[in-house]
Amino acid sequence: MAKQPMLKFVQIDRDMPSKRAAEDRREDFDEIYAEFAAAKAEEQASRCSQCGVPYCQSHCPLHNNIPDWLRLTATGRLQEAYETSQATNTFPEICGRICPQDRLCEGNCVIEQSGHGTVTIGAVEKYITDTAWDKGWVQPIKPAHERSESVGIIGAGPGGLAAADMLRRAGVKVTIYDRYDRAGGLLTYGIPGFKLEKDVVMRRNQLLADGGVEFVMNCNVGQDISFDDIRAKHDAVIIATGVYKSRDLEMPGSGATGIVKAIDFLTVSNKASNFGDSIEEFDNGTLNADGKRVVVIGGGDTAMDCVRTSIRQGATSVKCLYRRDRANMPGSQRETQNAEEEGVVFEWLSAPKGFTDDGGKVAGVMVQKMRLGQPDASGRQAPELIEGADYIEPADLVIKALGFEPENLPTLWDQPELPVTRWGTVKAAFQTGATELDGVYAVGDIVRGASLVVWAIKDGRDCAEAILSRFNTAASSMAAE
Repeated sequence: MAKQPMLKFVQIDRDMPSKRAAEDRREDFDEIYAEFAAAKAEEQASRCSQCGVPYCQSHCPLHNNIPDWLRLTATGRLQEAYETSQATNTFPEICGRICPQDRLCEGNCVIEQSGHGTVTIGAVEKYITDTAWDKGWVQPIKPAHERSESVGIIGAGPGGLAAADMLRRAGVKVTIYDRYDRAGGLLTYGIPGFKLEKDVVMRRNQLLADGGVEFVMNCNVGQDISFDDIRAKHDAVIIATGVYKSRDLEMPGSGATGIVKAIDFLTVSNKASNFGDSIEEFDNGTLNADGKRVVVIGGGDTAMDCVRTSIRQGATSVKCLYRRDRANMPGSQRETQNAEEEGVVFEWLSAPKGFTDDGGKVAGVMVQKMRLGQPDASGRQAPELIEGADYIEPADLVIKALGFEPENLPTLWDQPELPVTRWGTVKAAFQTGATELDGVYAVGDIVRGASLVVWAIKDGRDCAEAILSRFNTAASSMAAE
């Protein structure tokens, strides 16, 4: 009788790839987790219970075939595991690195609920595709036939890139327009290298280019090219700009120098630290934490990126102010733990009410202490002010990581008819991404608001399928005439 390769969660404990020591990883922007060895990946994959109703799969936005590729990994069939993983996910090695598995697949693992410790899904997913790259299994797109239709995509983030991949595989001509000098969106300039090394993103960009996707970089729609011109050049247009407008704080002292936006801080850091670009704001210290007392305001994943980046830049101290407690923090608990290991101090139940300055330069944050009261409209306990518990937190650099909002695209692009919601996001149909403008679609954060990379990938793939269905219907109609 053949030996059972799975269901080993009783005999084998959960394990993660080894994590570099905090004192070492503070010194660079390299990823903090090592790669699984083949034997360890097979061992951890073999813990999967192969349950009949895989909650890991149902709680993954892409509904990845997780039990299937875990079994294939456990039995040494890695190329098949890669193909199974790639079938539902355009960028599995990226999701394996940055998805909050503790809130999605791993957090809903059946054996986790039974007390045996979740299957290590993310690290195995990363291992499968990194191995595929090493073995040469990942190849540029080679469509079976070229189609006459073309699609213009505005935004080279994960949603736009995922749509481009699927459309190009079907033979559609694809052109991506993006304001930055490198493709990838937040994958390139928003997420630090210690979570996602940039060669991982760049090789995906190059793969798309090698497969025939055209990139038009340093292109601001509405300035360098009009939205109407893009519509005229293509049979369909996908808006995948993401949301880059930072939420702000309007309070006393907020005009002092040294109070900066998270997106500006992270973009400059990624350019300087990961690509070696010469950036004036980094070199002159404006967007550089070196030698400074840093205070980051916010509790999401962007705040975690800022505090951990500040540590690596050489800040003398890094504190994170969050108005709720640890249990109510929206960011990944795994990232919070990593930050604490690296020396970040979290000030829970603390909110800013203003800033002090010294000659126009920020000198401190006026902090008011909070307690949690009754749940608000979202169901979370609302923070309430504790009278008389204010204090001043000294700071040389304050980073506002309060989330992002959409830019006013109808105004920026001179498209008053572009339908938007009351929040400024583009109004688009669920699943297809179709807007009320004929042939215009929208995907990712510009529709959802600030969300996860995996949701943007899903939106891009779903939209590509809808566009292909539209093209095929139109082609069938022409053939019947």
